[in-house]
Order: sequence, then structure tokens, then C-alpha cells
Amino acid sequence: MQMRLFLLTAAILIGLTLAYGQVSAPDPSGSAQTTLVHDRHEGLDVSADPYTDTERAKNKFGKANPVPAGILPVEVFLRNELDQPIRIDLSTVQLEIRPPEGQRQEIDALDTEEVARAMVHPEGARTPSTRRFPPIGVPSTNDKKVDSMMQNLRPFALDADVVPPNAMIHGFLFFNVSHSLSVASYASLYIPDAMIAPSNKPLMFYEVSLKRAAGK
Repeated sequence: MQMRLFLLTAAILIGLTLAYGQVSAPDPSGSAQTTLVHDRHEGLDVSADPYTDTERAKNKFGKANPVPAGILPVEVFLRNELDQPIRIDLSTVQLEIRPPEGQRQEIDALDTEEVARAMVHPEGARTPSTRRFPPIGVPSTNDKKVDSMMQNLRPFALDADVVPPNAMIHGFLFFNVSHSLSVASYASLYIPDAMIAPSNKPLMFYEVSLKRAAGK
């Protein structure tokens, strides 16, 4: 009975990831991530690619480009090397900024609604006070322009929090850096809460420097 419950839970977690995440088989050679700094331990490999070049971001996102709104998009690759799924708490992911001179900052990741509102209303429209990770579908707002932008952003976003066994998911997290894309040169992606599911065994935190990737 315990084994059946384990298999059922794992199947549900994987099913949700396949429905909402961008999943691919792991690259044994790691060629897709060779130019990116990564943090790898306990069966999970995390790497990140900040889009600090405005033209590169424009080519990638098209009309859904968040950079003109002062938001830094960071593509995150999560590769699971275990035979069990790994869950990531996306609500606690942060961009840690450590300038050579100045005060250290921690910036929370934005959800797609917050990003869409910042893009549609750059003058500073009201945004939700809480984040919802991962979204189940695309929630509707009272603003048709925001809803439309959310639809455009969703294919790019990292909106799944479970990495299936022996697979990789990837997608973008978004951080409001107030148009200062250069902060990526002294920033790190910080993932404090990851665990092996469904046993909920916690993994040590992951920290990936964006400095090398930002200097590409």
C-alpha cells in the first residue's frame, strides 16, 4: 500500500510538471550549459543565464520583452540526476545583489501577472502583494491588456516547481532591477528551498553566480 501511494504521488507530481513546465531529457555531455556557471550537488544541477543584452532579449521575447520595463529575465536550467522527482519552492527564489560598494540587496522573483502589469502600466499600477507559484493556468484579471501580456509571457516562464526524475526543466524567472541590468555582474541566483519528493527530504541551498554569464 505504501509503495502504491508513493507511485501515485510521484505520478501526480510528474504529470503537473509535464502539463505546465518546459521539460527535456538531460544532456549527458552538458553541452547546453557548458558556458553557464552552475551549482551542482545532491543530484540537482542548477545553472542560470541572465539576459542583460537588450537586443538579445528583444529577439527572444518579441512583444513580451520585459527589459524595457526594467525587469531582468534570467533563464534557469534545473537538471535532476536522481530517480526521484525534486520539488523547488519558487516563491523563495531570490536575486542576491552584492555591489562592490553599497548595500547588499535581495530581490524576489516576480510572477507573470506582476511582470505583465509592470510592462503594460510602467507608470506604476497596483500589483498583487503576494506571489503564486506555480500558477494553474493563467489567472484572469480585470485588465484585458494585462491578461493578454500574461498569455504572451507564460510560454517563457518557469512555471513548474517539480523536476521529473532524470530530466531537465527550464524557463525564465523575472526580477525587477529598476532598469539596472548591470547588477547581474555582481549578482547571484539563490534557491534556498529544494527537496526530494515525495519524501520531502531537504537539499542544501543552491547559489549560482551570474557574473560570468552576464559578461558574455
